[in-house]
Amino acid sequence: MTSYRQELEKYRDIDEDKILRELSAEELAQLDTELLEMDPENVLLPAGLRQRDQTQKSPTGPLDREALLQHLEKQALEAGERDDLVPFTGEKKGKPFVPKNPTREIPREEQITLEPELEEALANATEAEMCDIAAILGMYTLMSNKQYYDAICSGTITNTEGINSVVKPDKYKPVPDEPPNPTNVEETLQQIQANDGALEDVNLNNIKDIPISTLKAICEAMKTNTHVKKLSLVATRSNDPVASAVAEMLMENKTLQSLNIESNFITSTGMMSIIKAMYHNTTLSELKVDNQCQRLGDTVEMEMATMLEQCPSVVRFGYHFTQQGPRARAAIAITNNNELRRKQKKT
Repeated sequence: MTSYRQELEKYRDIDEDKILRELSAEELAQLDTELLEMDPENVLLPAGLRQRDQTQKSPTGPLDREALLQHLEKQALEAGERDDLVPFTGEKKGKPFVPKNPTREIPREEQITLEPELEEALANATEAEMCDIAAILGMYTLMSNKQYYDAICSGTITNTEGINSVVKPDKYKPVPDEPPNPTNVEETLQQIQANDGALEDVNLNNIKDIPISTLKAICEAMKTNTHVKKLSLVATRSNDPVASAVAEMLMENKTLQSLNIESNFITSTGMMSIIKAMYHNTTLSELKVDNQCQRLGDTVEMEMATMLEQCPSVVRFGYHFTQQGPRARAAIAITNNNELRRKQKKT
């Protein structure tokens, strides 16, 4: 190590300018070529610019494609064929394949003698009947699971294609779409504004063409309504402005018991306003806010857990927590709130 350091010491006081002044023009050109920065891995550069030009020959002229193709064709025709290392003679080697006789004679001690009636019944049995017999005897390896369970669970012959049939999937049973929500939004809004005593459940689920202004008007009318106990706005394309209107409604309404705003476009900002409004509400017992357009975040989940701990009126809360801490706190808070509700009913 000492000798290596001593070897490096002689390069410490080198005068680079003096060395450069002593270089010739050819040496400077070579040094400039060596120091030229190139990036062969940069796919954004053309292939000709990824490395330095190492040719000294001047171009002979523009590209002549036809001349190049003729030259390549001539070169290919003039190239001699390479001799095979082992010449082909056509001689067949090895023994021809002779398949073995698949049939074998069953030993006498393994032969089974049946009664004439059974022999005749089995000889005349169809493939479907043989499949059911195999299922009853427990030979489930000879058939598919569907054939086996159909034969066991049914009292009649259900297999009509036999053991060697192709396994087919179950027929698809079409499920009809749910009918559209028949609720008339404008009439419902008028009933809420009129504080109609017959209207206790407002269901606007899956009505995607409700204007934002109408949703905000519904929330505004709910502030003074004293009869509606359940409000559901699932999949109504509600966003943060609607969430702000819902938060203002929760701070003033004293009758609503259930609120469902799942499957909407409410962000963490709008959800935070709703959660903070719950501190001023003492009547809402069920709140569902799951399946929004984006993840609400850890801050909102921590605020949800704190709200459940400080709002004993909430006994049902619909949200899938992503963090273990808020999930555990929310579960404990919901259990305590339900226990408190049970004690209040007993007294």
